[in-house]
Amino acid sequence: MPKVSVIIPVYNVEKYLPACLDSILNQTLKDIEIICVNDGSPDNSHKILDAYAMRYPHIRVINQENAGLSAARNTGINAACPVSGF
Repeated sequence: MPKVSVIIPVYNVEKYLPACLDSILNQTLKDIEIICVNDGSPDNSHKILDAYAMRYPHIRVINQENAGLSAARNTGINAACPVSGF
C-alpha cells in the first residue's frame, strides 16, 4: 500500500504534462501512487498519460467527462488508496 497519493487533475496541459510527471517520478520517495484524472481534455494529454501509465505501474489514469477542477480533484481523492490507521 502506498504511503502517499499524488493526484493530478489534467485538462489541456499536454505542453506541461511530461515535465510534471517526470518531476513526480524523480522524487526520492518511491512508495507513491500517482492518480491522473483526465477531465475530458481535448488535446493529446490522454495519449501522454496512457504512455506513462504503460511504463510506470504506479500511475493510474482516470478518464471522465469535463466537470471542472474540483470534480477532477474529488475523483482522484475518491480513487486514492486508504491509509491504514486513519
